[in-house]
Amino acid sequence: MINSLKLIPAWVYGSLALLFVAVGALFGAYRHGESVADARWQAKEADRQTIQAMGLAAVTTANRIEEQRRQTAANQVANDAREQTKSAVADGAGADVAGDRVRRQSETFAAGASCAPGDPGIARRGTSTTRAAMVLSDMFQRADKRAGELAKAYDSARIAGLACEASYKSLRGVPK
Repeated sequence: MINSLKLIPAWVYGSLALLFVAVGALFGAYRHGESVADARWQAKEADRQTIQAMGLAAVTTANRIEEQRRQTAANQVANDAREQTKSAVADGAGADVAGDRVRRQSETFAAGASCAPGDPGIARRGTSTTRAAMVLSDMFQRADKRAGELAKAYDSARIAGLACEASYKSLRGVPK
């Protein structure tokens, strides 16, 4: 086998060695260029991720601020509604007291109508008048009680509706 190698001229070995060195140098240059390009890409990707993270943080902060604004507005609407409800309840209690006073007066009126004079003819009319006065007093009491109930229901519904509307406007960012 060594004899067969002697048949190949020496310049071929030199050329092959030079070819291997050139191919090795080209491969090394290729690998270096590839690693430089990869490093550049990684740097750009890291920059993009940093910018994206900063944008996400800014959007998250803005969303939290908006959520806090909305929650504060909703809390204020709820507090206002509670204050209005307290006021309506106090007004209703005052109206109940006034209604009780009027009911007592109507009962007094009805009881006063039952006083029978000495004349028997007037006494018969007095009985009819007493019954009519009692019926009217009872009807008045029922109507007054129902009117109080309806007023309370109306106040509650009105306060709830206004609170709902104010809450909706605050969520949309519409000024009051």
